[in-house]
Amino acid sequence: METPVAIRPIQILGGSAMVIKRNRTKHEKSFKERLAEESAHYSDLANKTPHGPQRDLYLRRAHQAETAAHVDEWLRSPGLRLPINVSRLAGK
Repeated sequence: METPVAIRPIQILGGSAMVIKRNRTKHEKSFKERLAEESAHYSDLANKTPHGPQRDLYLRRAHQAETAAHVDEWLRSPGLRLPINVSRLAGK
């Protein structure tokens, strides 16, 4: 379901304003669930396809979805910390 959302008006040289609407999509499933479904879908397609470039493409897409799920899990983990002290870079 797409819901248009108005954002801040942009000033144009003549002083008139223009409202830009962004299309938003409400997903019924989480990102992790969608990636798992995509990975399973491409794995099934690969299993049904004979050896060749199309099968390799399906396997690559399944692997990419699995990798994206692992990266998402890593980024959301509570133990994730910045590798350096950011406040040092800001001069504080």
